[in-house]
Amino acid sequence: MIISINGKLIDEQQAVVSVYDHGFLYGIGLFETFRTYNKVPFLLVEHMNRLAEGCKELGIGYEPDLDRVQKLVNELLAANELQDAYIRFSVSAGVEALGLPSGDYGQPTEIVYIKALPPRDTKIYEEGKALQLLKLPRNTPEGLYRFKSFHYMNNMLAKRELAQYPWATGAEGLMMSEEGYVAEGIVSNIFFIKDGTCYTPSLDTGILAGITRAHVLRIAEQGQIATQDGLYRWEDLAEADEVFLVNSIQEIVPVTILYTPSGQAVSVGTGTVGPITRELIRKYNEN
Repeated sequence: MIISINGKLIDEQQAVVSVYDHGFLYGIGLFETFRTYNKVPFLLVEHMNRLAEGCKELGIGYEPDLDRVQKLVNELLAANELQDAYIRFSVSAGVEALGLPSGDYGQPTEIVYIKALPPRDTKIYEEGKALQLLKLPRNTPEGLYRFKSFHYMNNMLAKRELAQYPWATGAEGLMMSEEGYVAEGIVSNIFFIKDGTCYTPSLDTGILAGITRAHVLRIAEQGQIATQDGLYRWEDLAEADEVFLVNSIQEIVPVTILYTPSGQAVSVGTGTVGPITRELIRKYNEN
C-alpha cells in the first residue's frame, strides 16, 4: 500500500519514523479512524476537531487543515486504486531527546494509513452479533477524558482475552469500568434500548468520546427517540430490549446475544434485531 508521511506519498515498506519519536518512545500520539463514502471522509470535521483538541492538550503543535486532509485522502485513494477506504490519520509527537520533555512538541510526525474496507457482512446487520463480557477492566483515561491515543495496550490485552473464549468467535469484547459499570467495546461504543429510551454509558466511565457515538445520539434525538447517558450494570444490558454497537467503520451493529466469561448465553430482547436499532441504521445510512 501507499501511505503518507508528512504529506509525502511513500510505499509502506519504505516508511519509517525515528526511534527518538516520542510516539514510539512514550506513546505520545493521537489518531483518528474514519471511512470514506464516494471518496468523501465521513464526519471529517468532527474527527479533525477531536484530533486538534487532543494535540493542544498534549502540547503537540499540529492543526489539521480540512482541505489539505481531503486532498491527501484523494491522493491516497488514487495511488492505491481504491474507490473508498479505511483511513487511519495519525499524529505522533515527533523527535525529541530521550526523557520527558519540558515544553511542547514543535515538529510532529503526520502519518496517514489507508487500506481497503472490510467486506460488509450483511448477515450481522440482519441477525446481529454477540457481545462477550470480559474480565479485564477498562483502564482509567490518560487525562480528564480518554484520548484516542497510541497507548492501546488495554485494548490489545482485551483482544487477547476475547480470543480465549471458544464460543465467542466473531464477537465484540465488552470492558467494564473498575467500578463495575458498562464502559465500551474493544473497538466500539455501546448503546441499549429499554422501554423506548436509548441509553449509552457516560463519559465518566472513562470511555472514548466516540465520533460515531455522538452522531448516533444526534440521529436518535432527531428521530424523537429519548436518549440518556449514565452509569449502567451488566444486568441493564441483560434486561434490555435491544443492544447495539457503533464505530466509524462498521457503523451501527446490532447485538442479539450476550456471553458471560463462564460461557452463559443471554438473548437480548426477543433475540432478533429490534425496531429502534433498525430505524437508527436506516437513518444512519441516509446521512
